[in-house]
Amino acid sequence: MQITSKFTAAVHILTCIEVFDGEMRVTSDFLSGSTGVNAVIVRNVLGQLREAGIVETRQGSGGAHLAKPTSEITLYDVYRAVECTDDDGLFRFHENPNAKCPVGRNIHKVMDGRLEAAQSALENELKKTTLAEIVADTKKIIEEE
Repeated sequence: MQITSKFTAAVHILTCIEVFDGEMRVTSDFLSGSTGVNAVIVRNVLGQLREAGIVETRQGSGGAHLAKPTSEITLYDVYRAVECTDDDGLFRFHENPNAKCPVGRNIHKVMDGRLEAAQSALENELKKTTLAEIVADTKKIIEEE
């Protein structure tokens, strides 16, 4: 299992939007430079965040802005916006366990509940952290430099 780098890139993008809001236009090119991620991917992530109601973007001179306060955006919100987690969940099971094998025919019974619990634990942890906390910690570290 691996959550893609789109999640951490999205958190980086949102943090930049908040930290630099009012100081400069936060464009996809600027965000690309900060994240080290191709501007096309940044625009894709911004589009997903926009669809989730987390950011507002304006083409041309507008740049990106948060659509709601950082205290109302959790890491879980970001995760759901950019990760392609469907109803099957984070974990993918190999498709054809051998039903003639005693392990193969029972592995789902043994693993499914545990995998669901692991995903729930991750999601519950992500729900506990807001973007406001990430931004505050980032600003504190910047000030200490």
